[in-house]
Amino acid sequence: MIQLKNLSIRNRLHLGASIVLLAFFCVTGWAVQGIYSQHLRDSHFARLQSAVYLLIAMTELNPQGQLELPKQLAEPLFSIPNSGLYAFIENPAQTEQWVSPSAAQFKNLAPLSLATGVWQQNALRLDQRDFLQIAYQVRWLTGQTAPTIRFRVLEDQQYFQKQLEQFQHALWGGLAAAAMCLLLAQILILRWGLAPLRRLDSELAAIEGGEQTEVTGEYPRELAPLAGRLNRLVEQERARQQRYREALADLAHSLKTPLAILRAEAILRSEPDDYAQRVNEQVTRMDHIVQHQLNRAALRGSVELAAAIALRPIAERVLAAMQKVYAGRGLTFTLDCAADVAWPLDEGDAFEVLGNVLDNAGKFATQNIQIAISTTPQHLRIVICDDGPGFADPARAQQRGVRLDEQVAGQGIGLAVVADIVGAYGGKVEIARSPSGGAAVLIQF
Repeated sequence: MIQLKNLSIRNRLHLGASIVLLAFFCVTGWAVQGIYSQHLRDSHFARLQSAVYLLIAMTELNPQGQLELPKQLAEPLFSIPNSGLYAFIENPAQTEQWVSPSAAQFKNLAPLSLATGVWQQNALRLDQRDFLQIAYQVRWLTGQTAPTIRFRVLEDQQYFQKQLEQFQHALWGGLAAAAMCLLLAQILILRWGLAPLRRLDSELAAIEGGEQTEVTGEYPRELAPLAGRLNRLVEQERARQQRYREALADLAHSLKTPLAILRAEAILRSEPDDYAQRVNEQVTRMDHIVQHQLNRAALRGSVELAAAIALRPIAERVLAAMQKVYAGRGLTFTLDCAADVAWPLDEGDAFEVLGNVLDNAGKFATQNIQIAISTTPQHLRIVICDDGPGFADPARAQQRGVRLDEQVAGQGIGLAVVADIVGAYGGKVEIARSPSGGAAVLIQF
């Protein structure tokens, strides 16, 4: 499951607004449903109260104090068996009870405890059915006596529940439709609101791809300062890299003249030949390092927003050079690299890395050298293998100035330089043995 902290800004806004919106509709729905349910219940009790008044109007007592009701009742539901509306009249003085034709199936109802002139209304469960009940007690004046008469009306709750369910379906259906419309509107509004961020991202991708040199779009007030700072950052990075290259080039050039003078003086001095030879060797070595640093002055290292370059053409050019250098030894170079393999590297850095490692492989290989270049969305992987003797001490191979074979020409800085370049890109270099027992250099950017 994706962690919430990894959600994009758009998804965070969608999730947060959706939760608030759905919570609002749920709370509103429950509140409206509760209010309507209470209102519906009160309206049913009001209807039952009207039925009680109707019964009071129809009821008479004969001279003996017994109940008398007309055969034709004013409320038709009282006359229909099992109609859902049931009436009961009790005359305690005569131990008499009148039951409406609709309630003929009800017998032995629980007695009521009522106060005269006070309404009692409640829910009642009887014979596995639910009812709404209302009851009222009056004193009936007949001559010199005032007997107590109790009126009770029951209504089956299925009618109440049916009305409530119909309202619930309409309510939640309407709220669901409104929620869907608001969620759709929210998506459109967030898409419109986040459009400047998407536009800024596309501009940065264009800068990274070399299609433009700065952010040029017009942005809202909140993003305009960010766009300006990004432009300044890109410009400052370019200026800083240029200053570094120029400073290194100036340093290397400034050393070339003293070295040339030393070399000339060593030749002209009337010292023994071995001394002049040693001085000349060291000056030559220093000149080689200066030339190397002159080349390094053009290399950039890892630069944000750099464009990706195709690596197969570079590898082919390096291999062509190596085949010429080692033509006399009959070495076979094999390249495994798809044509679409690309990575945001400086071209000079790519030549430096491949050239140094392949040169080392060419010095020690017996017959075959293999290079494989592949990429994943996160990494560039370069593997160079040879069939030579391999590294006796892989850990020392990357130490600057350490040469593992003094019989082979070189300055001992090749792999160290490669490690420096790869490290500048946040990558790593690993030394191992190849399947044929030789050396294997694994480079990962």
